Amino acid sequence: MLTKPVPLWIMAGGLLLAGAAGCVNAVGFLGAHHQAISHLSGTVTLLGIELARGDGALALHAAATLGCFFGGCVLSGLIIRQSTLKAGRRYGVALAGEAALLAAAAYFLRHGAVAGDYLAAMACGLQNAMATSYSGAVIRTTHMTGIITDLGIMLGLVARGERIDWRRTRLYLVLLSGFFLGGVLGCYGYGAIGYDTLLVPAAVCGATGTGYALFKHFTRPAA
Repeated sequence: MLTKPVPLWIMAGGLLLAGAAGCVNAVGFLGAHHQAISHLSGTVTLLGIELARGDGALALHAAATLGCFFGGCVLSGLIIRQSTLKAGRRYGVALAGEAALLAAAAYFLRHGAVAGDYLAAMACGLQNAMATSYSGAVIRTTHMTGIITDLGIMLGLVARGERIDWRRTRLYLVLLSGFFLGGVLGCYGYGAIGYDTLLVPAAVCGATGTGYALFKHFTRPAA
């Protein structure tokens, strides 16, 4: 159960980041390799399948995608140095890094280079690791399995007449809505401008990071 109210900046940031991840994932599915980028369950399965089939090239691609997502998580730990969401951490730097990775991914994918998939996966790993929890609520912005599971449990509890944590429910619904809308926008974007659609979540992350950095700068207590 959440131990304190969810600030507006977490709600708004979660909505934007989940939307960005949904957009990136849609481009991954619609692109040349037709695979998820923002989460790894399918990629792990694909790695096992290709190893069993003996297709070394596809297995290597899946392994590289896994490794780059993991590398993004490591990068987040190096930048933020904390697994709990708390104002004042170096989120602006992390978001700027994510924006740069997505912009580079768009460039490489536009030119047919598979490195674009890996950079996009690294960006998603970085984003997902930026904030793993807030005040007792697990926050994930690049995959929805856990969120949908928790919402299902909450609905079952309501059906039984039991109390649930409505603050957490609202947070999870915001994240789910953002991811869904990001997927819709990613589909329209890919149809119109192809891989350059990734520049949209890159801009969102860059603007969010810049806005957060400015907010922290101007609200910092005077020495």
